[in-house]
Amino acid sequence: MSFQIHALPHDQFDHLFTMSDSELANERAIRTTVTTSPGYPCRVSLSDANIGETVILVNFEHQTADSPYRAAHAIFVRENIKQAKPEIDVVPKLFDSRLISIRAFDDKHHIVQADVFDGSHLKESIQTIFQDTKIEYLHLHNAKPGCYLARVTRT
Repeated sequence: MSFQIHALPHDQFDHLFTMSDSELANERAIRTTVTTSPGYPCRVSLSDANIGETVILVNFEHQTADSPYRAAHAIFVRENIKQAKPEIDVVPKLFDSRLISIRAFDDKHHIVQADVFDGSHLKESIQTIFQDTKIEYLHLHNAKPGCYLARVTRT
C-alpha cells in the first residue's frame, strides 16, 4: 500500500521568527538554540536541526477535525527552511532513530488503531496499517515525548 508523508508548510510559521520573546510567549511559543542533535526535529524540513541553529518551539494544533480527538502539542520549527516533500513510500531519515507512535484515523476523525514502532521499521508498519480500508490517514508522533511529527495519507 503506497503512502505519502506530509511535512508542515513553513509559511504558517514564518511570522514567529520576527516576533520578540514576549510576543512569542503570547503565542505559546519560545525561541531556543539547538544544543544537541538529534533532538530538535523540525516538522517543516522533517530533519533534525543542527547544533547552534535557532528554532521555535510552538504549540501546534495538529488534529483540527471537529471530533473528540482534536489535539495540539509542542513542535519545533527551523527558520528559513524549505518544506520537505518526501517521495511516495519514502520515510525521511528523521524517523529512523526514534520510537514512533502511529495513530490511525477513520473518516470521522476517530482513532481506530494505534501502536508504537521502531522508526527503522516505519515504512513496513505504515503499509501494514493502511491495509485496513477504514483507515483514512495517520498521524505520527514521537512516542516518548508525545509530540506530533507528520501526517501520512494513502497515495
